[in-house]
Amino acid sequence: MTPRHAGPIVGLAVTAVLVALPLTLHDRLPDPMATHWAPGSVPDGSMAFPVAVAMQVAVWAVLWLALVAVALRGLESRVSRVTWWGLLAGLSVFTVGMGVTTLLANLDAPTWREAVLGGWSVPAVIAAGVAAGLAGGYLGRGAPDLPAPPHAEPPTLRLRAGERVVWVSRVSNPWLVMLSVGSAALLAVLLVLRMSGLVSGVAAGSALPGAVVVLVLGLLTSSVTARITADGLVLGFGPFGWPLRRIALSRIDRAWAQTRRPVDVGGWGVRGVPGSATIMLRGGECLVIGYREGGTLAVSIDDAERGAALLNALIAERATT
Repeated sequence: MTPRHAGPIVGLAVTAVLVALPLTLHDRLPDPMATHWAPGSVPDGSMAFPVAVAMQVAVWAVLWLALVAVALRGLESRVSRVTWWGLLAGLSVFTVGMGVTTLLANLDAPTWREAVLGGWSVPAVIAAGVAAGLAGGYLGRGAPDLPAPPHAEPPTLRLRAGERVVWVSRVSNPWLVMLSVGSAALLAVLLVLRMSGLVSGVAAGSALPGAVVVLVLGLLTSSVTARITADGLVLGFGPFGWPLRRIALSRIDRAWAQTRRPVDVGGWGVRGVPGSATIMLRGGECLVIGYREGGTLAVSIDDAERGAALLNALIAERATT
């Protein structure tokens, strides 16, 4: 079964379970019903029965339709297939599991405050979702990717004897920049509210670590700068070009430009494994280098063709000296 067929079928099946099961058990459920539990399995939030069902379906619909949209665009690489099938299987099992867990906790309870959530219910659902995701990704991986076409005539430049050259390019992801700015704003608001006494130290303390993590990761992955000199390739991350990753020219066998999309490599950010990875900030032109010891590194960057040509010229120049 192809992703284009599996997406609608699985999505409709999960939607049917999320709607039919609560309706079947409606007479045995309190209204409103518990939908959130504090530590210690104490219910601390509730929703009216129709609202609770609608919320579950709405959240699932957003995830499902996003997967369908990706499938319609095509899954050309093994990484994209593994990611897509893993998400479809894992999210389906997790969504149904959480829905069933919520129903069982509320089943035959006089009111939502007496709903009993089993201590291992949520960890078991998470574990089942992860297991289903791993199995789905493995079973849906498909055939190995075809090897990259040989670059018999890679792009190259002519360098004059003794000429010193440098190539610099930069690309950024505006969505990650906005995420970082939003996290910084949230940090500022939380600090002001904490200092003014409008929120408790516990509430602020629980939100601050998450906001800091998102801010730091967003800044580090929102942009990348590539610099090529006679020494090799240097990649700088974030608005300040730090941290750096240096790749010596002696390690590079050849370079070329290639068009890649996030769906081809499994999403945005750093994808793949060491030795065969892609730094994906935006779909389109990527600079790809092949290591002498095997493996590749691709980075989405502007003017990749010229960068590849310069790298190949420097490699050829070193080989003749």
